[in-house]
Amino acid sequence: MSQDAVEEGEKIAELKERKSWVIDIRPLKVIAYRRMWIGNGLSFFGFQFTAVAVPVEMYAITHSSAWVGLLGIAGLVPLLIFGLWGGAAADVVDRRKLLLASSLLAWVATAGLLVQALFSLNSAWLLLGLTAVQSAGFAISSPTRQAIIPRIVPAGLVPAANTLAYTTTTAGGVLGPLAAGLIFAISGTGHGVTVAYAVDALLFTISFWATWKLPPIPPVEHEPGADKPTAGVRGILVGLRFLVTQPVLLLSFAVDIVAMVFAMPRALFPEVAADRFGGDWAVGWLFAAIAIGSVLGGLTSGWIGRVKRQGVALVIAVVAWGVAIGLSGLAHSLWLMVLLLAVGGAADLVSAVYRQSILQVYAPDRLRGRLQGVFTVVVAGGPRLGDLRAGATADLTSTTASWAGGGFAAAGLAVVLAAAFPALLRYRPPQAPAADTGDEANR
Repeated sequence: MSQDAVEEGEKIAELKERKSWVIDIRPLKVIAYRRMWIGNGLSFFGFQFTAVAVPVEMYAITHSSAWVGLLGIAGLVPLLIFGLWGGAAADVVDRRKLLLASSLLAWVATAGLLVQALFSLNSAWLLLGLTAVQSAGFAISSPTRQAIIPRIVPAGLVPAANTLAYTTTTAGGVLGPLAAGLIFAISGTGHGVTVAYAVDALLFTISFWATWKLPPIPPVEHEPGADKPTAGVRGILVGLRFLVTQPVLLLSFAVDIVAMVFAMPRALFPEVAADRFGGDWAVGWLFAAIAIGSVLGGLTSGWIGRVKRQGVALVIAVVAWGVAIGLSGLAHSLWLMVLLLAVGGAADLVSAVYRQSILQVYAPDRLRGRLQGVFTVVVAGGPRLGDLRAGATADLTSTTASWAGGGFAAAGLAVVLAAAFPALLRYRPPQAPAADTGDEANR
C-alpha cells in the first residue's frame, strides 16, 4: 500500500464532519469504487426487468401463487451452496476475476430466459431451472462484490459506500419495475416478458464492461504460520467458526431472517395486482414501491453514519419494516398500499446499511469473503423463503392473511429476539477503525 494511496484515502475520510441529512457521496471520489458503483447500478436496473418478468410469466403459465413462491426455492438452493463457496473463493483468488466469472454465469441464465420467451416454451420447470442458474451466479458475485468495498474505500466511509450502493440499486428497483409494468401494459404478458429479458441482457453486458475495468484485487497474504486459506469445506468452516463467536453478527442475521421470511410479500404481487387492482400496470407499482421508499431513505441518509447505537437502530428499522408491511397488506387502495410499502422500503434500507457495515467492520480481510458468503445466504435466501411462505400461506388462507399477518409477526418476533439477546442492542461501532485501503483504490 503506497503512502500516496493512504494519504488520499485519509483526506477523503477526514473532510469536515458532515451534519447534513443529504446522502454522503465522498466514496465516489475513489475511482475504483466509482466504476463498480456505476456497473452495479446498471446491472441491478436491468435485473429488475427480469425480477418482475419471471413471476409474471410463471403466474401466466400456472395461475398459481404457490408456483410463483417456488421460484424462491429455486433461487434458495444455489444460494446455500454457492454463496458459501463463493465467499470462500473470494478470500483465495483475485476478487475481480471471480466477479467477472460469476457475472458471466448470471448473464448466460438471463440469455436463456430470453430464448425461452422468444420460442414461447411456456415451461414452469424451465423457469425454475434458469432461476436456479441465475441465482448461482448471484450467490458467487454478491459476497465477492461486498468483500471488495473495504479494500477500495477508507474504513470510515464504509457506511457511506454501502448507503450509496443500496440507494443506487434501489433506484433501479424503482425505475425497472415501473418500466416493466409499462411494457406489460402496452404489450401484454407474452411480448412484454420477452422485451424485459432483452433489456436485462443488454444492460448486463454494459455492467460487465465496468467490472472488467476494475483493478486486480488479489487476496491478502496470510499471516506467517497460519493455515493457507482454501475455497473448500475447510475454508468455509474457518469462517463459520469465527461467526459463531460473534453474537452481534448472529443476532443481526437473525432479525433479518425474521424480517424477510415473515414480511416479504412480493410473491403475492401478481395475484393482488390482478384481483384488487385489475391489471398489469399495478404490478409494476407494487414491485417498485419498496424500492421507492429505499431510494427516498437513501437520499436523506446523511444521518446514518453519525448514529452510534447502530444495534438499536437496526432493531427499530426491522420493527418499522414489519409494521409497514402488515398495514400495507390491509390496504385496498393501490396508492395507500404503495405508500406503506415505501415506508417499509425506507426502513429496510436503514437496516441493510447497518447489517452490512457491522459485518464489514467486524471481519478481517482474510475472512471477509467467507463471512460475506454467509451474509449473502441470509440476506438473499431470506426473501426467497419469504416467497415460499407467502405463496403457500396465501393458497391455504388468503392473500390478506398471508401478507398482513406476516408483517405484524415479523415486527413482534424482532422485538422478542432483541429483548431476549441484548448483545445487538448494546452494539456500538469502533470509535476509530483503521483504514483498509490500498493502491487498487486509486487505479
